[in-house]
Amino acid sequence: MPQSASQAPVKDAPRDVKSQEYLDALRHSCAHIMAQAVQELFPGSKIAIGPVIENGFYYDFDTAHRFTEADFPKIEKRMMEIALANHPFQRTDLSNSESRKYWEARQEVYKLELLEGLPEKVSHYAHDSFVDLCRGGHCADTSPIRHFKLLSVAGAYWRGDEGRPMLQRIYGTAWPSKGELDAYLQLLEEAKKRDHRRLGVELGLFSVEDAAGPGLIFWHPKGAQVRVTMEDWLRREAAERGYQWVFSPHIAHRELWDTSGHTSFYKDNMFGPIEVEKALYQLKPMNCPGHILIYRSRLRSYRDLPLRMAELGTVYRYERSGVLHGLLRVRGFTQDDAHIFCAPEDIEAEVEGCIDFAFAVLKTFGFERYALELSTWDPAKRSEYSGESGDWESAQRALESVLRRRDIPYELKAGEAAFYGPKIDVKLIDAIGRPWQLSTIQFDFNLPKKFRLEYIAQDGSRKTPLMVHRALFGSIERFFGILIEHYAGRFPVWLAPVQLKLLTLTEKEERAARELEGRFRAAGLRCELDLRNEKIGHKVREALLERVPYLAVLGPKDVAAGTLSVRIHDGKQASLSGEALIAKLSEDVRSKASTPTLP
Repeated sequence: MPQSASQAPVKDAPRDVKSQEYLDALRHSCAHIMAQAVQELFPGSKIAIGPVIENGFYYDFDTAHRFTEADFPKIEKRMMEIALANHPFQRTDLSNSESRKYWEARQEVYKLELLEGLPEKVSHYAHDSFVDLCRGGHCADTSPIRHFKLLSVAGAYWRGDEGRPMLQRIYGTAWPSKGELDAYLQLLEEAKKRDHRRLGVELGLFSVEDAAGPGLIFWHPKGAQVRVTMEDWLRREAAERGYQWVFSPHIAHRELWDTSGHTSFYKDNMFGPIEVEKALYQLKPMNCPGHILIYRSRLRSYRDLPLRMAELGTVYRYERSGVLHGLLRVRGFTQDDAHIFCAPEDIEAEVEGCIDFAFAVLKTFGFERYALELSTWDPAKRSEYSGESGDWESAQRALESVLRRRDIPYELKAGEAAFYGPKIDVKLIDAIGRPWQLSTIQFDFNLPKKFRLEYIAQDGSRKTPLMVHRALFGSIERFFGILIEHYAGRFPVWLAPVQLKLLTLTEKEERAARELEGRFRAAGLRCELDLRNEKIGHKVREALLERVPYLAVLGPKDVAAGTLSVRIHDGKQASLSGEALIAKLSEDVRSKASTPTLP
């Protein structure tokens, strides 16, 4: 730092070790220590950014050395040496020009670029010999930093731009105690076992093909069977709740998206435009304008409302390749989308109905824990939202009123609303305690006005309806990925792509096995045969790896007795007749039992 700069110890370091603020400060401080260790061990390494993220931190480096996990023990050793020295963190405030001179002297090009967007006065944090351009959030010194682990390394474009340099990003985690660190590392190991990308390949569920491009999902027969089961349940349930199914095109005139506001607020996430006969078209990123056009196709009466339109509509959104992640972050996906057009006096009842439907999804698919969030607008950032202030306030009150009346706990997320209205998000908690964003219920008073939607009110006047957007799975792809990880690929019987596998002991049982297969299929059950001339132990092991709920072995004695030797994954076995096994599986499907059982 310049000689004239005055350094001050960090006086406002958080002291409550159970607070999120303390945890963030600990991890941010650990990121600085990691950067120091990397620059010392790999001279010439340039530093970019090193923020705190959920459950940890990362730092981006530009260096000729290609990091691998084999480098981590050496880096961690040096990090611990730095931490054990109990160096204080000190803050220095410099003018932007003084800071520029400092970083120019060190040829830190990424820090120089960051300075271009910063105010005249900028802060720096130092410990030992390391200095970083940083707005803060640090411990008083390095002494609390004892329990950390470097996790992985990945490529990351500078500022997320594919046209900029590719940096190397080292991820790590840090915790206040060894017990918390060990628990988190154990969670990561369990998460690896459940990783839907690995299981998707092993179980033959889906793939992403290089020939087609990243972020585009190919559903294989077994994965497609689970999807069909999910969609069939949703269609029946939605019909019982008064929804009408519709279909809308995958592409539409650019002007439609101009009217809806998507090209103003969402253009960076849209594919296109595509020119056809001198007209511009856009691949749809959302289904709502299509449903609006269906509503607008004729004049509606108050007797038509509420009008609930549902669609399993495939949409396309541009996501940078660096953020694509299996089924969870893709470029083409199918939303279980619905839009409800209603009179103002019906809005709270419709929102409440959507919440009930969301809870039904959670219960049916085996999720017992969840949390709700209410996302509102930020009046200070008026340009990021569409509509009038009064409409925003009344919309937010309506959503909050429903949650309070139902006594549903929720967390307020100020400034995280969609550009067209506030929303309620439902986050499920999976089998190993991870939260996942799932259902969303969004209030929209903007689009009905923009498209000049009307209905004839009971008094004969023309009024503008309100609109609710709701998606329960979120997207079929994302929800399927969550299901794979929640169940570790071992789906409940009603969802399993293969519910029963019949294994023959010798070739002599083939005829009886095929007759049994026909009976199971006639009962609406998904049965698969393994007639190979292999040892039965090998067949059983393979079927268990495929996570089939029920296995039935058919040998000469079973055929003679008219029974099957049935087993499930926990090792339990029973001898059942074909009729008894059909009845057992049928009951599991009807009750949506989470795990197979035997008498």
